[in-house]
Amino acid sequence: MNSSGEVSLIEYPCDFPIKVMGRVGPSTAPSSTPSSLSAPASFPDGPLDPTDEFFIAMPAPEGASAVLLEQRRQEFTQAVLIIVKRHAPDFDETSVEVRISRKNTYLSLTCTIRAVSRAQLDALYQDLCDHPSVVMVL
Repeated sequence: MNSSGEVSLIEYPCDFPIKVMGRVGPSTAPSSTPSSLSAPASFPDGPLDPTDEFFIAMPAPEGASAVLLEQRRQEFTQAVLIIVKRHAPDFDETSVEVRISRKNTYLSLTCTIRAVSRAQLDALYQDLCDHPSVVMVL
C-alpha cells in the first residue's frame, strides 16, 4: 500500500519500459522548415496517422532533408534522455530502443528504467508530457 491507501500493482524496484514518441519529420501543413526541433502547431487527437501506425527501423530519405531529419532525431533523443536521466540517474543510455515511423514522421524511443516508486514514475511521465517535442508517452 502507498500513502494514499491505494494498492500498487507494481512491485518496486522494477525494470519499467517507457515509450516516448515525438514528431521529427516534415509537417503535413505547408510551412517553412525550422532549423531546430519545435513543437507541432497542434497535437493529434486520435491515432497519429493511419498509414504511420507501425514503427520500423528505416534509413533517412536522400538529400538535404535527410540531414534535417537526422538533426531533429538527435535533438529529440537528447531532450528525452536528459529528462529520463533527471528522474533515473542510473539509466543506461545505450539501452534505448529507437524506431522511426515508416514515413520518417515520428520517432519512438523506448527507455527501460529501474523504477523505485510511483512518485518517480509520475514525475517522469509529467516532465516528458510537458516537453513541447513529445507527442505521446506510453
